[in-house]
Amino acid sequence: MLRRFADVAGAAILLVLLSPFLLLGAAAVFIGSGRPIFFRHARVGKAGQLFYCWKLRTMVAEAESDLRRAPLLHRAYVENGFKLPNHTDPRITGVGRWLRRTYVDEIPQLFNVLAGSMALVGPRPIVAEELLHYGPDADVLLAAKPGIVGAWTSRGRERPDYPERARIELDYVRHRTPFRDVSILLRTVPVVLRGQDES
Repeated sequence: MLRRFADVAGAAILLVLLSPFLLLGAAAVFIGSGRPIFFRHARVGKAGQLFYCWKLRTMVAEAESDLRRAPLLHRAYVENGFKLPNHTDPRITGVGRWLRRTYVDEIPQLFNVLAGSMALVGPRPIVAEELLHYGPDADVLLAAKPGIVGAWTSRGRERPDYPERARIELDYVRHRTPFRDVSILLRTVPVVLRGQDES
């Protein structure tokens, strides 16, 4: 109950503080490439429940179908841990690169926190296929709500790929405490201020 109260209070405060950036980002998406302004993607949540993770749209509107129609691109996506480096993904728009670099695209996930499908701190939300990287420990990962930030994301530009990523996320779930959550939040602040690189 204490964790949930902290999530709701923190998300509400952050939404008020970050609303000018959210509105600016939404306007930039609309002016740059029209609708839809938001992008939702199915992710695996606590206890294996699927939910939609919300972001400002950073790619062309047909990004998902474009990925399925391009075998080489899809193969690179799978081999790179179900994501593509920003500088190699042709689907990202010019405005989208700025949104990703500043993390403004992730502000809508605060609504996920208010709705209860995510937490401020937790393992990064994953697609269903990524559970294979966790093997028999997948249930450990699914014991916690996905977070906007976490032990892996707080490493900034030094985020390792699987299987090291799985080890980091599982270690967090097994040893999470309120103190550790606060520590991760504090470590994330300079990461956000530095911005995301193009890798």
